[in-house]
Amino acid sequence: MEPALASLGSLYERSIVESGKEPEFLFFVSFLVSFGFIRSSAHMIRAQVRWWPGNVEVGGTHVHHLVWGILLLLTCGYVAVSFQPESPGAELVAIGFGIGTGLALDEFALWLTLRDVYWEQEGRRSIDAVIVVAAVAGLMLIGFRAWIDLADGVRSEVFHLVGWTTLVTMISVAVNLLKGKYGVAAAGLVIGPVAWVGALRLARPGSPWSRRYSGERRARAEARFDPGG
Repeated sequence: MEPALASLGSLYERSIVESGKEPEFLFFVSFLVSFGFIRSSAHMIRAQVRWWPGNVEVGGTHVHHLVWGILLLLTCGYVAVSFQPESPGAELVAIGFGIGTGLALDEFALWLTLRDVYWEQEGRRSIDAVIVVAAVAGLMLIGFRAWIDLADGVRSEVFHLVGWTTLVTMISVAVNLLKGKYGVAAAGLVIGPVAWVGALRLARPGSPWSRRYSGERRARAEARFDPGG
């Protein structure tokens, strides 16, 4: 267990801390955690779980959690712009901003409709907004350079695959020619799998390849290619 944790710690240090992406990472994680927490909380409140705290109300008015999210976003944004804190302040601001984003976006549908549609079909827009933001944040966290490297790696693997496929096809075509299956060989030049299958099956009697056959194998080949069969 300890070696695995040490390896993860080393990976975090190299990929996140040394690359200067720790605030972005903390924002991303806190955003996802806060969204998951508040969405779970809403479900438990709706299910009337007795031990779970209910909605926050002030003077009989339900205070939606997007209010707390917006206040947190405003506070963190002001601190970041006005004070430009260094570590660990920058990391704390990133965490707060991520929590605020999760709380606010969980009720994104209310922004658009100005109605409490959390449990209605229109409420799906909140989840859509969270998915979009999470995808963008994840892309920015990984970095465009990583995606370019990934694309280069995929392209290289595709070229290798095409090369090996062509080699196997050409060998299969040659085997089909030796087996006397000229039509299969010609078709295999266009559709590779035809040549592959033909190369695995029995040779036509009288072909150079069939000279290797004896006994039952020769009898099977003759029975298969017998015109009168």
